[in-house]
Amino acid sequence: MANENKKELSPVQLEALINTLKDRFEKNMNRHQGLQWSEIQTKLEKDTYKLWSLSEMERTGGEPDVIGYDEEAGEYLFFDCVSESPKGRRSICYDREGLASRKEHKPHHNAIDMTAEMGIEILTEEQYRELQKLGSFDTKTSSWVKTPAEIRKLGGALFCDRRYDQVFLYHNGAESYYAVRGFRGMLKV
Repeated sequence: MANENKKELSPVQLEALINTLKDRFEKNMNRHQGLQWSEIQTKLEKDTYKLWSLSEMERTGGEPDVIGYDEEAGEYLFFDCVSESPKGRRSICYDREGLASRKEHKPHHNAIDMTAEMGIEILTEEQYRELQKLGSFDTKTSSWVKTPAEIRKLGGALFCDRRYDQVFLYHNGAESYYAVRGFRGMLKV
């Protein structure tokens, strides 16, 4: 979708992305009550790198949408709002160290490096729980969440899902990966 070296979108790609984001915004007003698309679009058009990051969220199946506004920072918050963990980000372990520790059957990538490459952040447990207040997400899949350093130092990593109409937090070895586990990201604009 984008020129990988420059992380830029063509005018046609920009227009298509803005239209997709606008349509999603208008179809899901419950996620961002009181916010106006025109103000968000104006801010987006001033930052082509953030638009590129949103295009990466879209390309990998995240269906990014505005879920709030940080008054203090003056930033809109985009979260991956696809119903199940993004398809283009599944079957990956938690981080580079976890990937390196696998002796065989290594996955193709890891969540932490992918977020950095995309210019986004992995959701924290708190952010994941906030997202779940807006709908039912990950009822058949699960998503890695930002893991505290003290857990990571011991080889673990955290993930969440929604089952039985409840949000659950679990642990696994950071090197593990499953076809139904990916990650959700966040971008501040």
